[in-house]
Amino acid sequence: MTQQSSSSPRAPSQHRLEPLRHVDAGVLDVAYYEAGPADGPVVMLLHGFPYDIHSYVDVAPLLAAQGCRAIVPYLRGHGPTRFRDVATPRSGEQASIGADLIALMDALAIKRAVFAGYDWGGHAACVGAALWPDRCIGLVSVNGYLIQDIAKAMVPVKPEREVPLWYQYYFQLERGRAGLAADRRGIARILWQQWSPNWHFDDACFERTAVAYDNPDYVDVVIHSYRHRFGLAEGDPHYAGIQRRLAALPAIAVPAVTLDGDGDGVAAATDGAAQATRFSGRRIHRVIPRAGHNLPQEEPEAFAAAVMELIGA
Repeated sequence: MTQQSSSSPRAPSQHRLEPLRHVDAGVLDVAYYEAGPADGPVVMLLHGFPYDIHSYVDVAPLLAAQGCRAIVPYLRGHGPTRFRDVATPRSGEQASIGADLIALMDALAIKRAVFAGYDWGGHAACVGAALWPDRCIGLVSVNGYLIQDIAKAMVPVKPEREVPLWYQYYFQLERGRAGLAADRRGIARILWQQWSPNWHFDDACFERTAVAYDNPDYVDVVIHSYRHRFGLAEGDPHYAGIQRRLAALPAIAVPAVTLDGDGDGVAAATDGAAQATRFSGRRIHRVIPRAGHNLPQEEPEAFAAAVMELIGA
C-alpha cells in the first residue's frame, strides 16, 4: 500500500530537542529527550546510524500534541549517552541495543510502550517486540523485520543490492576503522546523501546531528555492530542468552506497522510480502513516496500517523 505524501521536499526543522534528561539504565547512563504528558501512552522513538535523536525533531512534538509521552534516547555510542563502567565491552550487536531499550523502560518505570524505529533503532524495536511482547503496545519499523540472520550473513545478494552496503564491508577492515575515526562526519554525510536522495538537508541540520558522533565510544560501537552482524566479531557474553533467542528469528506477535520509503537508497522499498511470516500478529505495510532511509525526519507526519494507528487500535 502506498501512502500519499507531499511532492515537495520538507524543509529541515531548525530547533533542537532539549533539554536532555539522564538516567542510569543498566550498563548505560542514557541521555534522552522527553515530550508530552507524563500520563500519556508512551512511545519509544529510536534513531539509527549515522543519525541521532533529531530524526524525531518533528515526530516527537506531533505525538506530544496528541497526548503521547514521547521518549527519544541517544543510543549507545551516540551523543551524551555513556557507558557506566570503563570495563564494559563497547558492543553494538543487536542484542545489546534491544536490551538497552528494556533497561531504559525499567529505569523510567515504564510498563508498556510503542516501540518505533528505523535502522539501528529498528533493530532495537524489533528485538524488543519479539522478545518482550508484554512490554510492547505495538511496533513501527522502517524496512520491516530487522532481526539479523547472522547465520546467513555471508550469503551474497544480487550485486545491485550489495553496492549500497559498501560502508559495511569497509568497516570490516582496520582501514575502515581508521577511516571512520579520521572522518566521522565525512562518511556520515555521504551516507545521508546516498540513502536519502530526495531529502534536501542543509549544513546546520547535518551538524546538529553530527556532534553525536563525537561520543568517545562511537567508533568502537559502530565497528563492532557491523562486524558482529557478519559473524566476524564475538558478542558481549552478557547478551549471549538474548542472541541465542534471536538466532531463531522469532516472529513478532504484537500489532505492527511497517514502512518503506520509495526513495530509500540503501534498502529498496517492497510490498512487504516476503516478510509476512515474520509477523504473527496484525500487520500493515505502507510505502511512503519520496521518503529515504531517515524516514521519520523526512516524512514525520507519516511516521507519527503510524504510531497513532497503534495507540488508537
